[in-house]
Amino acid sequence: MTSGTKPLRLSPKFTIKFSQKVTKDISDAAQRTTKFLKTDRLRALVPDRGASLSGVLHSANVLHTLTVNLTPSNGVITSLSEEVMKGIGAQDESYWLEVPADGNTAFLSANTALGVFRGLTTFEQLWYDLDGVVYTTQAPVQIEDAPAYPYRGFMLDTSRNFFPVEDIKRTLDAMSWVKINHFHWHVVDSQSFPLVVPRFEEISSKGAYSSAEVYMPQDVKDIVEYAAARGIDVMVEIDIPGHTAVISKSYPLHVACPEATPWSHFANEPPAGQLRITSPSTVSFTTDLIRAVSSMFPSKLFSTGGDEVNMNCYKKDWLTQRDLGAQGKNIEQALDSFTQVTHSVLTKAGKTPVVWEEMVLEHQPRLSNDTIVLVWISSSHAKKVAKKGHRLIHAASDYFYLDCGGGGWMGNHINGNSWCDPFKTWQKAYSFNPTEGLQSYQRNLVLGGQQLLWAEQAGPSNLDSIVWPRAAASAEVFWSGPGGDVNNALPRLHDIAYRFIQRGVKAIPLQPHWCALRPGACNMDPRLKFLMRIRDLVRTNAGIDLAFDLPWELLGIPKVENLVHLVCPFCIPLLAMGIVTLYGRWNSPPEVAAETDDLDLFFS
Repeated sequence: MTSGTKPLRLSPKFTIKFSQKVTKDISDAAQRTTKFLKTDRLRALVPDRGASLSGVLHSANVLHTLTVNLTPSNGVITSLSEEVMKGIGAQDESYWLEVPADGNTAFLSANTALGVFRGLTTFEQLWYDLDGVVYTTQAPVQIEDAPAYPYRGFMLDTSRNFFPVEDIKRTLDAMSWVKINHFHWHVVDSQSFPLVVPRFEEISSKGAYSSAEVYMPQDVKDIVEYAAARGIDVMVEIDIPGHTAVISKSYPLHVACPEATPWSHFANEPPAGQLRITSPSTVSFTTDLIRAVSSMFPSKLFSTGGDEVNMNCYKKDWLTQRDLGAQGKNIEQALDSFTQVTHSVLTKAGKTPVVWEEMVLEHQPRLSNDTIVLVWISSSHAKKVAKKGHRLIHAASDYFYLDCGGGGWMGNHINGNSWCDPFKTWQKAYSFNPTEGLQSYQRNLVLGGQQLLWAEQAGPSNLDSIVWPRAAASAEVFWSGPGGDVNNALPRLHDIAYRFIQRGVKAIPLQPHWCALRPGACNMDPRLKFLMRIRDLVRTNAGIDLAFDLPWELLGIPKVENLVHLVCPFCIPLLAMGIVTLYGRWNSPPEVAAETDDLDLFFS
C-alpha cells in the first residue's frame, strides 16, 4: 500500500459503477458499501476527532465515482457465492485499488467476484466523517493486495450454549469486514444437538435445549447463503466418535458410557458418552448421519473432529469389549476402521475431511493424504503434524482460544480457572508466526488459522465482546502474514472496533478512549518493560541461565561475559536486582519507581 497526505471528500451522490454486468450478490455488496459510507459516521481517532480539518475539507477535491473492473481470466463472470464454494487453493481474492487525489474516478480491479468484495471492504475503511462530510486524508491511495493464507477462520461452538440465527449472521458480517473467509461451525456436542437433520429429527427433538433452540434445514440454508454472499465458506463439524453423549437420548444403543459418573473418568467435560465404534450398526448409523449432514452444507470442507476420545470409556463398556473380542481387534484398529468408513462418505461426496490433531498425533487411523488437521492443543504441535505430511490449520489454544482466562465453569471449584489460562490478548494472537519451527519445504502445508470460541461461558449476551476486536488480530496475521508491529497494528484495531460499534457490533475497547485517540501515548516505558521482564525471569529462573536471558540491551548494557557467569552464577541475579532498584529509584518515571517499591516484583 502507498498513500499520500492530501484530503479528499466523497460526493454526497457518490456511486459505484461496474464496467460490465455482474451477479446480484456482487451488486448487493456494492450497495452495502455505499450504505456504510453514509451510515458509519466514524470520526477520526485523533484528539479533536478531525475538527481542525474543517477548513481544509471545504476546499478539498471531491470523489464522485468508484469504477469496478471485474476481469476473470476465462472471461466468465461467476457469482461471489460460487467463488466461495470453489474450495481452498482454488480461490482468487486479490485486488488492485487506486484512489486519486484530484477527484478523478477511483478504480477497483480484480479477477474474481471475491477479489472485488475484498477490495470493497478495504475501500470502506479509508473514510471518516466530520459533520456529514465523508473524507480521507490519505489520498492518493494505491493498494495491491492478496491474502498470505487461503484459510482465515473463526470457530463458534453453538452446543454448550445456543446462539440464534441473527447472532450468527451479525458475526458473519463482522467476519467479512476483516476478510475472514471461513466459518467453522461446531454446531453440536455432548451437551446439545440443535441441528435438525432430515431423517434424524429425533436427535434434535430430544437433544436440543428446547424446540425454540434449534437450527432448521432452512436456517442452515439461510446461514450458508448469507455467509457466501459475504465471502465466507461454512465448514460444519460433527465431532465423532467423542462428544456425542446427547445422541444417547434418542439412540441409546449407539453410545458407550452415556452420562457415566464421575464424568471426569469418562470425558473431558460432562456429560460423558461417545459412539460405540466397534458396533456395525453404530458405524452404519454414523455414516448415514454424516451423509445427511454433508448434504446440508455445500462446502468442500467437513470436520469430523476426533478429539478427546476417552479410552477408559471404551475399556469400561462391556458391549465395546465384546465386539473387540469377536472382531479380533484392539480399540485403535476399531477407530481406524470407523474413520475409514465415515471419511469415505465425505470423499465420495467430493469433500475434504478435517480432523483435530489427536487423530494424527495420538491415534493411528489411516487418513487420506488430503485430510486437513486442526492444531489446537499447542502451537508447538504444528511441526509434528507437518512432519507427517498433512496440511494444517492453526487453531492453537495458547494463541487463539478466546474463552481462556474467563475463570472456571465448574460450580464448586472456588479457585477454578479456565484450563487454558491466561487470557489470550490480541497482542498474543498478533505475535503468532504460522511457520515457526517448520522446515522450508513444510511451510506450504500451512493453510492458515483461526480464532475459536468455546461456549461454556459464552452466549448471545457476550458474543460480540468476547470475539471483537480480538479476532481481527489473527485475521490480519493470516491475511498479511506474520511479523507485524503491535504498535502499528493497535490503531488499526481501534479503528475496526469503533467502526464495528457504528455498525451494531458491540466490540469492546482495547484501551481507554484517551489512548485510542493518541497512538503510542499509552505504550509501556522501555525502562518499565525492562523491570517487568526481569521480574518474570527471576520468578521462573533458578539463576543459572538468568544472565543470558536478561534484556540488558534495553538499558544499553553489554552482554555479561561468560566468565563472570561461570564463576558466580547467582551473583548476576542479585546484581540485576540491585541495578533494577537503583535504576528505578534514580533514573525512572514515577510509575517505574513505584514498581520497585514492591519487593513482590521479584519474589511473589
